[in-house]
Amino acid sequence: MMSCDGIFSTFRIRDIELANRIVVPPMVQVRPITSPEGIAWYRRLAAGGAGLVIVEATGVPRFRNELTPKTLRALVDAIHVGGAKVAIQLFPVRIGQKTEPDDLSLEQIEAMIDHYGKAATICRKAGFDGVEPHGAHGYLLNRFFMPDRNCRTDAFGGSLENRVRLAVRIVRRIREAVGENLLILFRHTPTGDAYTMEDSLSFAGQLVRAGIDVLDISPARRAAVADLAAPFKARLSVPVIAVNGMEDPEEAERAVREGRCDLVAVGRQMIADAQWPRKVRDGKREEIRRCTKCDKGCFGNLRKHKPVECVLWPEHELTGYMPQGGDS
Repeated sequence: MMSCDGIFSTFRIRDIELANRIVVPPMVQVRPITSPEGIAWYRRLAAGGAGLVIVEATGVPRFRNELTPKTLRALVDAIHVGGAKVAIQLFPVRIGQKTEPDDLSLEQIEAMIDHYGKAATICRKAGFDGVEPHGAHGYLLNRFFMPDRNCRTDAFGGSLENRVRLAVRIVRRIREAVGENLLILFRHTPTGDAYTMEDSLSFAGQLVRAGIDVLDISPARRAAVADLAAPFKARLSVPVIAVNGMEDPEEAERAVREGRCDLVAVGRQMIADAQWPRKVRDGKREEIRRCTKCDKGCFGNLRKHKPVECVLWPEHELTGYMPQGGDS
């Protein structure tokens, strides 16, 4: 059995020290993040031993009135008490809102950029350690980057320089708003039907110059664990997160040891068993409740807009995360 000392080594980003290299990636779980059930969900994930927990995609318009330093503080505290640092993924519109690059006026784009700055300021005041604009998986910011989805003819469409402009300006606006007091992560899908890895590397370089601290590559696997993250790790001056296949501790360890990434994100496996980090660290791998990738309780429930769970959970564990009514 390979030693996993690499993924359990501490890691410093600016003045933030992570207890280890394990990240809980942002996963929508269909509970209000400031509700008792939502807070319990994230408390469980943090207490399992991960170094960083990224709270699920949350629309920046919600931060104007609904999400405030006061309403978010209990969530942040629950994760910190569990021993993890905490970031939150910021989505450009409300979750579920269908928006294409061509739908937005210049005034709406400017308002969106401003909303990111305001949301990041609220997050900093609430005690978050970082924020992460969601620029992956074919969602709006990713679509601005896609030449086949972005048909704009103004400064936000056409050339590669124009197609990265929105993301770059969002990062700059966040940095202007919070200074050096908050980490900025950015999630990006490295290749697409109409853009290449070289396009993504150019984009990532501009994001680094704009002020990001961490690049979160998703998906980060094609043929081998973290092989899609490796080119960014080789070229960029900021840490790189890789996801996909990291539930195998030895694969995660190799990815870090061989320099394909700095941090490893473990998703569905952490839903199945949030104690995965502690069990791996303590040599108790045989006790891990292993995700079978059946996608019934996680993606299956998500598609039905039902609270995410796991079919492997015992009944007593299930009851703690069921919403009791109301939204936050």
